[in-house]
Amino acid sequence: MSNLKAIKRESASSGSANKLRATGFIPAILYGGKDPNQKISIEKKAVREIINSDNFLSKVLELEIEGKKERVLPRDVAYHVISEEPIHIDFMRVVAGKKIILEIPVKFINHPDSPGLKRGGVLNIVRRAVELKCPAENIPADIIIDLKGTDIGTSLKISSVKLPENVIPTITDRDFVIATVAAPTIIKEPEKPAEEVAEGAEGEVPAEGAEAAPKDGDPAKKDEKGKEAAAGDKKPAGDKKPAGDKKPAEKKPAEKK
Repeated sequence: MSNLKAIKRESASSGSANKLRATGFIPAILYGGKDPNQKISIEKKAVREIINSDNFLSKVLELEIEGKKERVLPRDVAYHVISEEPIHIDFMRVVAGKKIILEIPVKFINHPDSPGLKRGGVLNIVRRAVELKCPAENIPADIIIDLKGTDIGTSLKISSVKLPENVIPTITDRDFVIATVAAPTIIKEPEKPAEEVAEGAEGEVPAEGAEAAPKDGDPAKKDEKGKEAAAGDKKPAGDKKPAGDKKPAEKKPAEKK
């Protein structure tokens, strides 16, 4: 159990709270039980290590105020919107015999002993915390899930978890799943559309010695047509008119004597 020292504070104004923060303290309040609410402050460096843990809001702490020790439970933390530094904490007194509803974090153990994970399976976590109803004097630090012997397709439900005495989940109408060992995800490359395949086939280079059939409007075909047309327009070398085709010279009629 972690121990924290707190100092009483009288003023609740925003100015005095800001002054406390500037000197390395976090304003807080202690409530619950038969005693009245108490305004306190906690040294930031004393709480820095445990405030970022997964189970901070479900971990029983021993708070010492001017020599008097009390078991308390952190119930809420306010953070600065920009710096994300804690600026206020609510603590609740732990009263023996009373039950408290808390979200307890889930912890998985024995990963190497899971046949499913060894074969490439994936641990699919459905709930990272489970809400439990606990006696104030018997609050578990976490919920232990043993992965030993789990194979692909295994569902780990709340019924398979051994909870402390008198600790029960708040969901009682069903045996809910906490995690599963799922088959490995295989990402397939999407198939090319038929049009792209056809275009790829048309663009293939023909085998050596083979002539590619030109498409309609293909420049190569046009060139062939152009060559044929040019060849047709030229007259063969021997296509000259023979000399006999020339008209004979007209003879002048003989003059009459």
